[in-house]
Amino acid sequence: MADGQGIAHPRRMGLAAHLGLLLDVPSFGCAKSRLFGEGRAPNAARGSFEYLTAPNTREVVGTYVRTKDRVAPVIVSAGHRITLEEAVALTLDCACGYRIPEPTRLAHHIVNRFRRGEIQAY
Repeated sequence: MADGQGIAHPRRMGLAAHLGLLLDVPSFGCAKSRLFGEGRAPNAARGSFEYLTAPNTREVVGTYVRTKDRVAPVIVSAGHRITLEEAVALTLDCACGYRIPEPTRLAHHIVNRFRRGEIQAY
């Protein structure tokens, strides 16, 4: 899981897709904002989703996924060696009470502590 886009990118190759391809591991993006594609917001209930499509081709490039009731959805898109359905399921499995799934939420927390000088790099 990467805090960025998979194929929901103007060139169909966002950060998550790049990482997965370079490392040859399954990868997907879970972003806080939409970079590419069109779609409508899902219902207000956790687990609701709506597809995100490319503007010209109408190809499905990702989904809006509601990870918590009545909060803004995240954008999930497949990156490398994973389906969109698997990426959505993993995102919901990792969303434990917060809008942002735990892997990216904890990484963001650690980076902020490093920036403030509270922890040192290894």
